[in-house]
Amino acid sequence: MKFSLGLMFLPSDQYIPLAECAEENGWDSVNVCDGLFFFEKTSVDYPYSDDGARYWVGETPFMDPWALIPAMAMQTQRIRMWTNVLKLPVRNPLLVAKTVSTAAVISGNRVALGVGLSPWPEDYEVCGAEWSNRGPRCSEMIEIIRKALTGEMFEHHGKYYDLPALQISPVPSEPVPIYIGGTADAVLKRAARIGDGFVSPNTTAEAVGDYARKIHQYRAEYETQGRPFEIISVAIDTHDLEGHRRLEELGVTEACVMPWFFYGQGFDSALEFKTDAVKRFADTVIAKM
Repeated sequence: MKFSLGLMFLPSDQYIPLAECAEENGWDSVNVCDGLFFFEKTSVDYPYSDDGARYWVGETPFMDPWALIPAMAMQTQRIRMWTNVLKLPVRNPLLVAKTVSTAAVISGNRVALGVGLSPWPEDYEVCGAEWSNRGPRCSEMIEIIRKALTGEMFEHHGKYYDLPALQISPVPSEPVPIYIGGTADAVLKRAARIGDGFVSPNTTAEAVGDYARKIHQYRAEYETQGRPFEIISVAIDTHDLEGHRRLEELGVTEACVMPWFFYGQGFDSALEFKTDAVKRFADTVIAKM
């Protein structure tokens, strides 16, 4: 199993030191979230909390992931970096491809793209994007991004996008993995059909195992089971060595962890506490896995 350090809701000066600390202590990757805006009122509940409430406020820091990732790449040599997850359908697919391609090139093929839909209709409204077709449009956007990242001249004539012959440069020398996050059955099928992996939301280990089983069933139906595929968990009830061994048994290939929560403090804890937590988890769990 691989381990990814979750970097979110943090003071701006903590990201690079924590990425460096993770690299020095044997972590495989760091992942950063995508929170565009905080709306005073939302038309829907937050789907990943028990009561539907947001667990952050308007002043909670949300850094742009594609500004953070290149900055972290310049201060590290080995560790991978990916988005958990980028709200893809509110964006332009060609501009996403250009940004991801640049980050992948300057990092030396250490970037992956995790994508999701965003639970907020308001994100779509203020970005001028259509809410109702977000799922199938996301699939078409992934197709466009993959074509663009080859660096070859390509055209695209789909249901939602019609593009003339074009290409981008530079592009990375290796494909950029695309992970798909969410919980709806349509999302699980999308991940199985066209994704390089699946990212769970904040949930239990048991739920992650259920998602993994469904995705592997769909991969068999789509005949994509021969391709490499990651099952990436954000299991909020898994803190120790035995718990992560259980995740591995459930089919998880990479666990997202914010270890400072395991040791009694949260997002606003001091950098020294967080780096100690990163080292402690590496010693007690990662090294023994």
